[in-house]
Formats: sequence, C-alpha cells, structure tokens
Amino acid sequence: MSRLVTGAGGMLGRHIVRHCGNEYVVALDRRDLDISDADAVDGAIAHHRPRVVINCAAWMATDAAEEDPGPAWRVNATGTRNLARACRRNGAILLHLSSDYVFSGLSRTPYPEDAPTDPINTYGRTKAAAERAVLDTLPDTGYVVRSAWLYGVGGRNFVDTMIGLERTRESVRVVNDQTGQPTWADDLAGLLTRLAGAAEAGTAPPGVYHGTSGGEVSWHGLAQEVFRLLGADPSRVLPVTSGEFGLPAARPGYSALGHGRWDQAGIAPLRHWRSALHAAFPLLQEAHAQKGRTRESIRN
Repeated sequence: MSRLVTGAGGMLGRHIVRHCGNEYVVALDRRDLDISDADAVDGAIAHHRPRVVINCAAWMATDAAEEDPGPAWRVNATGTRNLARACRRNGAILLHLSSDYVFSGLSRTPYPEDAPTDPINTYGRTKAAAERAVLDTLPDTGYVVRSAWLYGVGGRNFVDTMIGLERTRESVRVVNDQTGQPTWADDLAGLLTRLAGAAEAGTAPPGVYHGTSGGEVSWHGLAQEVFRLLGADPSRVLPVTSGEFGLPAARPGYSALGHGRWDQAGIAPLRHWRSALHAAFPLLQEAHAQKGRTRESIRN
C-alpha cells in the first residue's frame, strides 16, 4: 500500500481517500487508530508499510482546548510526534495537516511559509508543537501543510451552518474582524495527493507548504456570499465583533497564508476561494438537504 490516511473518518480524510482511490489507500479513522497511543501507531505503520502517511487526525475543538488542554496536547502534539517517529523507523514520508492558528494574526499581509509561528491560543500552540515534531524528526521526509477555514461534504463546517441558518432565521450575526481563506476540502484533498506523489518522486522539497484557497475574506463576507448563492438577501447577515461572542479562545484577526513554495514542488496552488465555493455549492446544498431528509426519516 502506498498511502495510509489517519483521521480518515473526518471531512478532509474522506475527501482524501476518494482522491487516492481505494486500491491505493489504507483509511484509518479514530476507532481504528488512536495516534496518541505510541505502540498502536508503531504497530499500524509497521504492519501496513505505507510509502506515504497523510495525517488528518486532530483535536480541533478550539474553545474546549482552552478550557481543558490535555486532550488537544495528547492528540495534536504527542500523536503527531508518535507518527513522525514511526515514519522515521519505517522509512515512510509524512504529510501532516496543520493550521493557520499557529500565527498570531497581527500581520496585514499573507504569512509566508517561513514566517515565525506565534500562536495565541492553546489549540494553536498544540499545532505549532506538532509542526516542530514533524520537521525535527523528519528533516528529509516530513511535510507540513497548513490549511484553514475548511468546508466540504460530510462534516460540520461554517458553510453548511450558514445554509441551515438562512432557512431558519430572519437574520444571523457573524464576525467581521477575522479574515482568512475559506478552503474547499475536495480542492485541498487533490492538492495533498499531488504533493504525496511529488514527495514520492523526490520532486517536492520537504518542509512547510500552505494549502489554502487564494484571496481572502472575513467570516461575515463569506456568510454573505453563501446567502447570495442561496438567492437570499446578504444584508440579513449582520456584522459583529469577536468580542461580542465572548468565546474562551482568542482567534487570529488576520490569518491569510501565502503560497510561494508550490513553485518549488512543481504544483499549482489552489484557486480563488470564491471560484471554489461556487463550484462546490451544488454539492453542499444537496448534502445539507440529504441530512435534513435523514433526520426527518429518523423522526418518522
């Protein structure tokens, strides 16, 4: 087997498995492999002998991590270190998914791949520690791909939430002081499989890459675009500040990422976020409608 995907039951993991093709991939979800268990990780990598491991397993509950850091550190930092060490022992390449939350958000221009990390919440600190584990343990075969604001089919995400709220509320309140790059999970999955192939071929230098869509927008602007695509009045999306929500974890105010390293790998970066959202939207609408039909069938 040439690919092993951890966290394969999540939204991005499922998209990656579809891009790899079942005959080339071992898909392990959280029930199959707890990456915080070093012995289990060693056993899985030694048994399957993948050429490339794509790590989508992560603790992503940002506010929960602020209130109880333990689980986030075990999965994101310790778990990733376990994978990196197992890959080193077995001669495997590791592609690790990281986050824009490794940055403080104080910049006003897109962060380049070599920008110093400076996270402002616990989740971001665990992801920064995971990055160091990959880069230090696998200097020649470790790849860190930072992404952000993911949406897609088969998981909870902002775009799906906005589709639901447009139908059930007269207006919605969305923050307008956080700017980033909405990224379609299927676009990112394709990018990751191309990077995996280039890594195997030796044409992609190891290190950090940024896997986000082009352009940038606030959460408020993204919500307005979702309403437009639904044929609804975007003025129903009301702008508010992050402080008005009073969440436990601080968020970066600006976390757009630059994409300068893809040229070195001979791979094109992702398209503009608006083009991707328009292409994905029919699938997202149908997936949302299917969830509604399933809930209705269960109630009946």
